[in-house]
Amino acid sequence: MNTYFSCDPVAVITDIDGTLTDERRRISTAAIECIRTLTDSGIPVILASGNTLCSMTMLAKMIGTDGTVICENGGTYRIGFDGDERVIGDISACRKAFSLVEQFYEKQGEILQLYSSEYRFADVAFARTVDPDTVRKLLSDSPVRVLDTGFAIHLQAEGITKATAFLNICEETGRNPEEFLAVGDSHNDIEMIQAAGCGAVVRNCSDDVCSVADYTSEKMYGEGFVDAVKNVFPSLF
Repeated sequence: MNTYFSCDPVAVITDIDGTLTDERRRISTAAIECIRTLTDSGIPVILASGNTLCSMTMLAKMIGTDGTVICENGGTYRIGFDGDERVIGDISACRKAFSLVEQFYEKQGEILQLYSSEYRFADVAFARTVDPDTVRKLLSDSPVRVLDTGFAIHLQAEGITKATAFLNICEETGRNPEEFLAVGDSHNDIEMIQAAGCGAVVRNCSDDVCSVADYTSEKMYGEGFVDAVKNVFPSLF
């Protein structure tokens, strides 16, 4: 485990659930203040999540970023509040895969709860009431990834990650991914952390996620995010 790191980013990309929020999905007010300090100092902050664009728009506005967001685990993204939503995931493949899972559990008398299906254009998300590994086995021949975020199970088209959208944003805005500090906690953050110039994780991450980061905070959730940011931008705090 790394307890310090040295890098010189000029922008930040961060996960939300488990990174800015706790296990009850309560967002850390310290993390919000930290992000506002960054944005007010001219440091762009991209929010990256499995949530839908409508949810992310509200969060970005209330937290205080410029509205650039990655949604549905990289399946969609938007640059600024006035940008168009770009859909790069394959919702048809995800819906077909979900139908197989749904049929399997219906035979066992279990009904799966979909999340925000009418607002999702790239992935399928459902309640974490079944075993993610069983879902993976059921879909081993399907062209989808099964993501267990700890809060929900997501089905995403193969080849689509938060890093996919992150690199697209960098290309469209003329930024280099090496300029970013990436912060996360879960398996769906691994590619994003690896794509950035330096990566940090909060203490509540699993060992395999911790292993890809340059820095592992001793603090959990939003406090861990603040700790990582302060280590990289000490002059702002």
